[in-house]
Amino acid sequence: MSHTTPFVHRNLPRLLLQAREAVMAHTRPSLRQHGLSDQQWRVLRVLGEHAQDLAGTETGRVAREAYLLGPSLTGVLTRMERDGLIERARCPQDARRTVVRATALGLRKVQALSQTIEAHYSWMEQQLGKAKLGQLYALLDEVIALETPDTETPEELAEEEER
Repeated sequence: MSHTTPFVHRNLPRLLLQAREAVMAHTRPSLRQHGLSDQQWRVLRVLGEHAQDLAGTETGRVAREAYLLGPSLTGVLTRMERDGLIERARCPQDARRTVVRATALGLRKVQALSQTIEAHYSWMEQQLGKAKLGQLYALLDEVIALETPDTETPEELAEEEER
């Protein structure tokens, strides 16, 4: 008895995960050398990108940009605060909200890791060529825009993925 698959197209979510894991295989050893998990790095990268915001970045924004659900973010931030990587405070404009800032130690880790990560991206650019890497970024942006309805936030999408 012959079983044929009803699928015509390749498994895009699996391919995207495979590509992510292939890229992260180069990054994780550096993260571990700095005592960071993938999630902690995503938070630090977001905070590094918003370091000029002296008042801090709202935790909701960090959750969205780091693709972490609120409860997961709370645990990650607790460990990062314990390790001296971030500091939390009440939002000056709305005491119900919390803002987060990377500490000097956290920003030093961002600086050190950004050099390693950028070197890997430069290597990828050399291997693929600038045009192909640009196409890859553009295609990923298009897929994200195509598949992200205006009504769903990245946090809602991450919640759906976990279900």
